[in-house]
Amino acid sequence: MGRAERWFVEANRAVVALALAAIFVIVFANVVLRYGFGWSLSWAEETARFLMVFGAFAGAGLALREGRLVEIDLFVALLPRRLRLALRWATVLAMGGFMAALLWLGIAFVEFGWSKETMATQIPRGVPYLALPIGAALFLVHLLLFAARYVQEGYLFADLPEEPAAAPEAR
Repeated sequence: MGRAERWFVEANRAVVALALAAIFVIVFANVVLRYGFGWSLSWAEETARFLMVFGAFAGAGLALREGRLVEIDLFVALLPRRLRLALRWATVLAMGGFMAALLWLGIAFVEFGWSKETMATQIPRGVPYLALPIGAALFLVHLLLFAARYVQEGYLFADLPEEPAAAPEAR
């Protein structure tokens, strides 16, 4: 992985981590306020939901890279190598096509929602809808950078050693 690609992956991880940390802080604060003081944040549930959706879309490319997306490859693994590689390239094209469509339609969805407001936060609905095109764009960049390694099944953590075996107990 090159320097720019490594920076991109780490920046994407940081964005997802920040979204998850913000969800934790918002929900924790709201629970403490609600049950400890009888008062809650009116915007907490909506904001946490928006951040959760954003985190899921923003992290999808990372999940692909790490081999964490659901893949049923029982029959694919039985195919001859050349056919298996061709099928994986077809999968890359299908994923790319789907994410390109999601990017295109996500932009239209953002434009559609921009004139309407969310219930609790009173921000344009287009703001949380940005999760769609941003997530699709991030996935496409990951796919472009990672496609050849994906086809070769070279996931990010595939080359890491397994957890060391536990030391035998002394008797």
